[in-house]
Amino acid sequence: MSVLAAHARDLESLGQTHRRRALTPRAGIDFASNDYLGLAASPRLRDAVAAALARGVPIGSGGSRLLRGNDPEHEALEAEAAAVFGSAAALYFSSGFAANAALFATLPQKGDLILYDALIHASAHDGMRLARAPAQSVPHNDAQAFDDAITAWRRTGGTGTPWIAVESLYSMDGDRAPLAVLADVAARHDAMLLIDEAHATGVFGPDGRGLAAALEGRDDVVTMRTCGKALGCEGALVCGPAVVRDFLVNRGRAFIFSTAPSPLMASAVREGLRILVDEPARRTRLAALIAHAEAALEPLGARVTGSQILPLILGDAAATMALANRLQRAGFDVRGIRPPTVPPGSSRLRISITLNVDFTDIDRLAASLKALA
Repeated sequence: MSVLAAHARDLESLGQTHRRRALTPRAGIDFASNDYLGLAASPRLRDAVAAALARGVPIGSGGSRLLRGNDPEHEALEAEAAAVFGSAAALYFSSGFAANAALFATLPQKGDLILYDALIHASAHDGMRLARAPAQSVPHNDAQAFDDAITAWRRTGGTGTPWIAVESLYSMDGDRAPLAVLADVAARHDAMLLIDEAHATGVFGPDGRGLAAALEGRDDVVTMRTCGKALGCEGALVCGPAVVRDFLVNRGRAFIFSTAPSPLMASAVREGLRILVDEPARRTRLAALIAHAEAALEPLGARVTGSQILPLILGDAAATMALANRLQRAGFDVRGIRPPTVPPGSSRLRISITLNVDFTDIDRLAASLKALA
């Protein structure tokens, strides 16, 4: 018997429940990516990378940031990001997953309590598995439940710091967290508020600074902003108090023991941040496309969210994947999302609106969805 027989059986089981994944080349009109502002292939980013290469910025970092991998481009990006987002400090990670994992594994201490929204990203769960503090799920977008959970914990002797963990814009549902109310909860209970701004950065807020822009700069708020979605690049920025940055540099194993991100990519992210400020018309056009998509797709069952993410929840995994495949054959890159990415019984098409499509593309998708569903 093969030593990998158990792995093969697991894959077979995934196939039987319509949950086995496979890599496929990108094809068709983009209704699947997170390239919300259409920057990933933009001439301005390409020119910025070419200019960085011309002035001698290296492709590889050559080591961790605490060894020889700390490049001036990393520090320039972090300074510029802190200024753009209004935080005291910023720290650049290789990915949003790495940043979230580091935050949860490093910041909460023994005696603290992590309270997280039930729909928070998988990267947060991986970080919490390594955390020193226990973690407790809270019903989705229920600010009062966070308040009640902290109160109950205090009554049973909890004396440490509560950590409230949410996404500002949820990647599979497209809805928003009640950030202002949660910030009040954090202030009342001497708690820290961790906000994943991955899907809001670049799309919402003044100059694309996200849904948490009004909270940035507070001593009790830490935000994580990915660079591989609306910014069109790669990596992630943790923004918050200076002590958080210093603590991650000194205690964050995912930061300390990782090769630093490419300095070339850091220079590209800097240009992405400048595009957010210089080209507000991108957000204006995206907002118009979102409104058009809502009008076209809501009658077909898509959930109107007020964001660029429009889920069409079908429930059954097999039916979801079959419809996604039919749409792909018709020339639309629409992906089916199944458990465990989403809760059981909530398999869906995740329709993403980006500047890589136009109004006609949306109308054609709606017509095909009506014909194929």
